[in-house]
Amino acid sequence: MATKKQFPLRLDPKLYAALERWAADEFRSTNAHIEFLLREAARHAGRLKDPVGPEESDVPIK
Repeated sequence: MATKKQFPLRLDPKLYAALERWAADEFRSTNAHIEFLLREAARHAGRLKDPVGPEESDVPIK
């Protein structure tokens, strides 16, 4: 299993509350939803070329 980088993230309480509600609507944890949003933004900006999701990232590339 791949390890994930951990770091403290400071957010405005109103933004966090909005993200928490949005995550619940999508049946995700708040942390997973923030990661999803960041991944999608990075792909959209052309900064993340690899479309591999978190569960597929553990599979070695041949």
